[in-house]
Amino acid sequence: MASKVLYRGTGRRKRSVARVMMTPGTGKFVINGRKFNEYIPNAAVRLDVEQPLTLTENIKTFDIIVNVFGGGISGQAGAIRLGLSRALLTVNADLRPVLKAAGLLTRDSRVIERKKPGLKKARKSPQFSKR
Repeated sequence: MASKVLYRGTGRRKRSVARVMMTPGTGKFVINGRKFNEYIPNAAVRLDVEQPLTLTENIKTFDIIVNVFGGGISGQAGAIRLGLSRALLTVNADLRPVLKAAGLLTRDSRVIERKKPGLKKARKSPQFSKR
């Protein structure tokens, strides 16, 4: 019994966490049990997610299974992109310069700022009344 090779990568963005599993295959892409095009209907966001694969010319060489939770679609897309990039590094470490030059290995640390006491939101203050 031959065991299948499995490459893993974890990506985070805003409140989203994505666990990416890649196996050599035909280019099947499944996110949370749904097809890639079905889960991410926006074409621009889909291009953003596929960027690591297109840059490294691996678009149809791996079957990708993603488990992602938390946040919204754009945060989840960023998390999947980072997870894919990290998984590709475990496949071949020589891809690092290509991915790094495109800025795909950097974790985007921007998160929502917390609400402060006495304010309506993080920075928005109540309306000021002079009289």
